Amino acid sequence: MVTSTILGPDGQPIRTADLAEPQTSRSMQLRNEWQGHPSRGLTPSRVASILESAEQGDLVAQCELYEDMEEKDGHLASEMLKRRGAIRQLEWDIVPPSSPYAKEKANAKQVKELLAEIPDFDEMIFNVTDAIGKGYACLEIEWHRLDGYWLPKTITHRPQSWFHIYRGYREEVRLRNGTADGEPLNPFGWITHTHKAKSGYLARSGMFRVLVWPYLFKNYSVADLAEFLEIYGIPLRVGKYPPGSSKQDKTTLLRALAELGHNAAGIVPEGMTLEFHDPATGDPKSFQAMIDWCEKTQSKVILGGTLTSQADGKTSTNALGKVHDDVRKDLRDGDAKQIAATLTRDLIYPIAVLNGLADSIRRGPRFTFPVEETEDIETYSTALPALVNIGFKIPRKWAQERLGVPEPEADDADLLVAAKPAAPAAPPAPAEPTAKVPPGTAAASAQIPTDPQDPPARMVGQLDAAVSPAIGDWLAQIRALASRVDSLDALRDGILQLVPDMSLEQYAEAMAQGLAAAALAGRYEILQEAGSL
Repeated sequence: MVTSTILGPDGQPIRTADLAEPQTSRSMQLRNEWQGHPSRGLTPSRVASILESAEQGDLVAQCELYEDMEEKDGHLASEMLKRRGAIRQLEWDIVPPSSPYAKEKANAKQVKELLAEIPDFDEMIFNVTDAIGKGYACLEIEWHRLDGYWLPKTITHRPQSWFHIYRGYREEVRLRNGTADGEPLNPFGWITHTHKAKSGYLARSGMFRVLVWPYLFKNYSVADLAEFLEIYGIPLRVGKYPPGSSKQDKTTLLRALAELGHNAAGIVPEGMTLEFHDPATGDPKSFQAMIDWCEKTQSKVILGGTLTSQADGKTSTNALGKVHDDVRKDLRDGDAKQIAATLTRDLIYPIAVLNGLADSIRRGPRFTFPVEETEDIETYSTALPALVNIGFKIPRKWAQERLGVPEPEADDADLLVAAKPAAPAAPPAPAEPTAKVPPGTAAASAQIPTDPQDPPARMVGQLDAAVSPAIGDWLAQIRALASRVDSLDALRDGILQLVPDMSLEQYAEAMAQGLAAAALAGRYEILQEAGSL
């Protein structure tokens, strides 16, 4: 299907033969690595050492610490799932480039149909959002041919610890292969999303880099609270041994004190005594206050606020919760735009160019999340006609986008159409004959003879009854304008303002029709006066 040279996103040619085998299929060293758990016995000095090593290029310990943080901190995991889930639940679309040709529209439609063949597409989008917290996420694509089309067979998330950051003119994510520079990722073989949760080098741009300190302080407070609760309410136990007791006797006494604390039973050698003092006292609120501060800090960093995640019954009101929810929408929209750009470059363009549906990434189909909020259609249905009537020039495409109404396809046969207007009412019955009046008088212009035996008069009467409702409003506006102005120039300018959209040619045509109608009306009056009618 594809015979010409295929260019990657960087403009370099690629070979379809390179797509047959995933790049990590022979990386046994990476597959056999066992992940460490640097969160065990974590201390401030250990955290500082891990972060500094990451800045110098060793990302393994930092990536493993990020994994431990998500596994061990339920609040952090919950808040991250909220932010990542906000992207997962969005609708997505494939759109052609700006000012598209008919072929480009058809290509975008076909790419969208091909995406339906990708298994677990929603899971792939969720895996890409892993970069929000960790700075970057790499998904490896395994290609195959399906009914003559190149399509991803699998899209697999690879651990961040498999990769290395190469610092050249620009930072580049590369596969770790034991060398200082790492192995460049094969074009069309990876979806590589680098997410800028904060500015700076890629090793420092992950959101978890900010969250590691609240995580550490919270761990200390939780451990202290657990230790406090373990001894809270238990009496202080003191054992006394006589002088000259052996080391074994002392060990026996200590074991007896421990058994008394847990089992309420124990034995001691004769001559040793046990004393019980007041139970341990204290207030656990100080530990809980520290834990709450850490969790609120995590919520602020991840979601931009706390009222969408805390429900203390004091400060969490419905109104404030809606304000914070708007902040979450801003974060969601920013995440969606970054992810859409990556998927356009690393997934949509490869599918399009491999299947002959695009020649360049610039004029290729684009992946997008339509995150714009639609407007109230009832309000717009009233406002738009009024704005158009006073001269606003509103593009139809803009109005459809604001209301969330999709552009119809060329082959759409079932389109909504305006209801047909009701049939006009029958003209009123002719009035009784009236006396003739001299032509040119006000009465002559207001009254037209309607003799039933007079065919021309009857036709004039019927026409007058049919058109009066349509032109009555215009005549009223012109009469009101004529009563206000004091010159023909002012009257002309006022009439121009009544119909601002008419062109010069349309005015000329309307004047010609008006003069012709006036001439016919004059002839009719002359003939009527002469008795010919």
